[in-house]
Amino acid sequence: MQEKGQDLPLERPDEPDGRAALFVPTASIKEDVLTAVRLGAAIVGFGNHDRTLTIYYESNRFSEPTLVKWEQKARKAFERLFDNLPTTSKMTAKMDHFEQVGYISNKGITIRRMEKLRGWLEQSDALETAPETEVITWAPPPPPKKIVADD
Repeated sequence: MQEKGQDLPLERPDEPDGRAALFVPTASIKEDVLTAVRLGAAIVGFGNHDRTLTIYYESNRFSEPTLVKWEQKARKAFERLFDNLPTTSKMTAKMDHFEQVGYISNKGITIRRMEKLRGWLEQSDALETAPETEVITWAPPPPPKKIVADD
């Protein structure tokens, strides 16, 4: 169920400026889905025409130091989704198992419902990983190096 003011992206974001939705589980999530996604995970994805969601998630199962914060996990999951990389951290799920809390793109994250995200992270005993602001901008990649020919 989408909240007013949230428009759910309905396809894989394959354009450089494409975006995906950020989700948190709802109270109606099934136990097996929650077990797969794992507590504290960042969940990104898009809607399908059959009223399901395609989601990619990152829970930092292997305790990588670069994936401690929720937004780092969200970025990793989004990169997997954007590049359509093979992963076991992906599924098709019922819309009523997840609710949208914001957007993610190659430029950064916009959280529209911070209280819902914080509630998910608190329930997951991971509140300390929560973002500090609603808008997180990624640093742009460095410009390409100029090649100077020797005379």
